[in-house]
Amino acid sequence: MSTTKVAIAGSSGSIGTQTLDVVRAEPERFEVVGLGVSSSIDVLIEQAREFRPKVVAVADAKKRADVAAALPFATVVEDLSHLVDDADVVVNAVVGFAGLPVTLRTLSAGRRLALANKESLIAAGPVVQPLRSTPGAELVPVDSEHCAVHQCLRSTVRPGVEVSRIVLTASGGPFRGRTAAELADVTVEQALAHPTWSMGPKITIDSSTLMNKGLEVIEAHELFGVSYDQIEVVVHPQSVVHSMVEFTDGCTMAQLSLPDMRLPIGYALAYPERIGTPYGRIDWAQLSRLDFAPPDTATFRCLALAYVAGRSGGTAPAFLSAANEVAVEAFLAGRLRWPDIAAVIERSLDAHEQHRGTITSDDVIAADAAGRRAARHILETR
Repeated sequence: MSTTKVAIAGSSGSIGTQTLDVVRAEPERFEVVGLGVSSSIDVLIEQAREFRPKVVAVADAKKRADVAAALPFATVVEDLSHLVDDADVVVNAVVGFAGLPVTLRTLSAGRRLALANKESLIAAGPVVQPLRSTPGAELVPVDSEHCAVHQCLRSTVRPGVEVSRIVLTASGGPFRGRTAAELADVTVEQALAHPTWSMGPKITIDSSTLMNKGLEVIEAHELFGVSYDQIEVVVHPQSVVHSMVEFTDGCTMAQLSLPDMRLPIGYALAYPERIGTPYGRIDWAQLSRLDFAPPDTATFRCLALAYVAGRSGGTAPAFLSAANEVAVEAFLAGRLRWPDIAAVIERSLDAHEQHRGTITSDDVIAADAAGRRAARHILETR
């Protein structure tokens, strides 16, 4: 078995560190050739000394010289997308829209993209899609839900014909079952206390508002080419069924495992094979129940807003994602109440002007900037 060369953009975050766990578990199978961070250089230096990558990337120019001095064996670069050059598979674990260049360069170079940065595909779907046909390019999702769908779809040779619907499961976040009145004054600490997953602050807040699930709906549309009418969301608090695909003959395929992000990470690294480390193995004698319920879209309005932006298409998803990032940042900073996250996003979407014609990277970047301006203006005038 040949060694797979792995590069990780965003190696200091939750997905990045868990990717290194997978590599540690099977060092004969995976070799780390690149690591990159925005500014967390202490973590990067420690990781690089352990895994000895050829290239490290540091977006923060002020910290690059310190990294070069600490890691004389590695080439230090500015652009995280340069990690692609010597890799077989690139894990894009960058947070937010900043991950777009890594996505574009990986696919353009004909490499496998292990995508944990949903925003780049959501915002720039029209730009990313043509690159997926680049010879050698593969896009394997790392999100547990989309990885589950990816696995379920391996049971059909005609997904465009035989898929009836995709069902994305949602844990419901820390506020599942709460009413709007009960959520009026929740704190940042409460919103960050996810009952199932250990994630970064931005995605954890998105999970609490169900925007994370809304973005996953848009991502599922982009990844698997199904209409929004064929994508449903159900709340599943145990987070054991990670998503399902229903086929035209009535059969539903589901992927089940205990919550452990190292399973979808390992799946993406080894694809089309599987790793040998059993992350998320279920003790079936102890699994007593699996519950499902419809989401409360009246209280958790961000899910419905994502459907609106997705169905609008064009640059609307980029605008939505940008406005959401600004609103979440304001909430984390204590400048916005939790219920007002959805309100800011909804008012921002009212200002969106749809782009007509072919969409380029510049159009996506412009829509992202416009979404941020709209959300910041609303915050400043509240």
